[in-house]
Amino acid sequence: MLINICSIAIPFAFSFESKLKFYKKWKVLVPAILIPAIFFLIWDSIFTTQGVWGFNENYLTGIKLLNLPLEEVLFFLCIPYCCVFTYEVLNHFIKKDVVGKYARYGTTILTYILAAMVFNYHELAYTFYTALLTAIFLLVHLVYLKKAYWSRLVFAYLIILIPFFIVNGILTGTGLEEPVVWYNDAENLGIRLLTIPIEDSIYGFLLISSNISLYEWGKTNNE
Repeated sequence: MLINICSIAIPFAFSFESKLKFYKKWKVLVPAILIPAIFFLIWDSIFTTQGVWGFNENYLTGIKLLNLPLEEVLFFLCIPYCCVFTYEVLNHFIKKDVVGKYARYGTTILTYILAAMVFNYHELAYTFYTALLTAIFLLVHLVYLKKAYWSRLVFAYLIILIPFFIVNGILTGTGLEEPVVWYNDAENLGIRLLTIPIEDSIYGFLLISSNISLYEWGKTNNE
């Protein structure tokens, strides 16, 4: 709960900053957060039931919605808010498209890597489904949507990886006696970035890309 509060506190406070006025975007932001949250919470609930991952009760309030801790439900609201806010801030203050055409090249390479993971690690639930769903999502963008904002989305996620390593590092046990969230390594590659399963970086990309894509769609259709 403390991680959720600390994560969203500054983005929420600066949402009312006079130049950015992010609060005026809440109309399109809310569905952009809630729609992916429903999908990811269902996924989360299934994997929790199956023991793919779980939560350390020592760090929780004990309040649950379905079989998920309240803190986990709030995570899928707070973190997307912070990430879309970061995306807007970067777009506001950095006018140049920093990544440009390289975003498409990088996305194409990542899609091939994910496709290879799907075929080679189908017995690992976390690896397989994260790679499969992200590969499908990327293909939709590469082949069908081809949106101009994609390069800025990729740039924003590269920046977001900095707080990602801090927040997710704490959740997976960095600096703690026990992790807040534990993972069954029989269901993933067993490769850790410090204490973070490498799949988390792809899972996070899928979540945030879904939020930003829906957010951009909402802005376009509400102009």
